[in-house]
Amino acid sequence: MYQEELKYTKTHEWVKLYKNNIARVGVTEHAQSRFGKVLFVELPEVDGEHEQFDAFVVIEAEKMLSEVYAPLSGKIVVVNEELDEDPTLINHDPYGDGWLVEFDISHLDEMENLMDYEEYQRFLVEGGDDD
Repeated sequence: MYQEELKYTKTHEWVKLYKNNIARVGVTEHAQSRFGKVLFVELPEVDGEHEQFDAFVVIEAEKMLSEVYAPLSGKIVVVNEELDEDPTLINHDPYGDGWLVEFDISHLDEMENLMDYEEYQRFLVEGGDDD
């Protein structure tokens, strides 16, 4: 997956939009580097509905316990069950095998609240933290 194709949040989630308003979501390289080794991922339930920017995933890692925020509103249609067996996929391949969930997006216009690749890179250079 090319990082230039993705949209990003200020809390370091990425989104890849597919056909039929389905979006795959994960955490960025920047986020996983702050976690240290990921030990456990608490994924949401399939069919659960979440609003944009609400906490919906918890990642337990060596360095911290971190909430992940829904970059878009919608219903969870798929969770990455491979993370149950190997949560370090987030460390090794955050833009590939380490993805978290897929949403059926309910408000496509919320994509406007996200950054493109260049905006996200500038955000990182300028400090890149919302906390």
